[in-house]
Amino acid sequence: MGQLAGKTAVVLGASSEGNMGQHIARRFLAEGARVLVAGRKGRVLDAFAAETGCAWATCDLTDLASVDALADTANAALGGIDIAVNATGWGLLKPFLDTTHDEVMAMTALQFVGPFHFYQAMVRKMARSRGGRGGSIIQISSATATIMLNDHAAYMGTKAGTDHVIRCVAHEFGHEGIRANSISPGLTDTPMTAEAKQVPGLFDAFLAGYPLGRIGTSDDIATAAVFLARDDCFMTGENLQVNGGLTLRRNPTNDEIAEKVAAAST
Repeated sequence: MGQLAGKTAVVLGASSEGNMGQHIARRFLAEGARVLVAGRKGRVLDAFAAETGCAWATCDLTDLASVDALADTANAALGGIDIAVNATGWGLLKPFLDTTHDEVMAMTALQFVGPFHFYQAMVRKMARSRGGRGGSIIQISSATATIMLNDHAAYMGTKAGTDHVIRCVAHEFGHEGIRANSISPGLTDTPMTAEAKQVPGLFDAFLAGYPLGRIGTSDDIATAAVFLARDDCFMTGENLQVNGGLTLRRNPTNDEIAEKVAAAST
């Protein structure tokens, strides 16, 4: 019997092939959960659902009505929501003074306001006082919410903000049987970083910051998500640094990255 047998889960941010959300969904399914995946790209979600046997629904995290509709759809399709994961993100890398107002607003909508509404919608379905069973809310955050990375201010600030909102949810709704935690990967080998990985020397520039000696994978994050989703996880309001010890050290500077890339290209 799997670790999540009998559980139901919503995984938002699973509409890019092979991304972190899909890895988490696959692992939840393997552990016995019934899963609904969600995101903006219906075609990708439909293909994933056909392959894995899970349910799917489209959802635009930046649209409140869409988020509320996802909660209603998932609750009806799954017969309740035990686990809710937000794995959405936008890896904007841009110097602070060059980041535009529109980019800041778009980042805030996707990585702060939208998640805030997602937590609200999930809490309403999970709260025991509303007929729910309690549950686990899991936010995919980032090591850069804690340590520095050049040209990443809008991303870092919004991820740090959601970490604190997660703490508030954990504090306020523990008596409803709801736990809320976040997971902070470092640089992770995902489709979002595939282009960067092709740059000779770029990943090597980051490697020195990892005491465990390798770049993280989506499977590392999925393993942590399973732990947080289990009923016997006596943890709430925490941020798990699932990044091989990166936050013990630091990310490379732009100059260090450029030096590694130049050396690898010669």
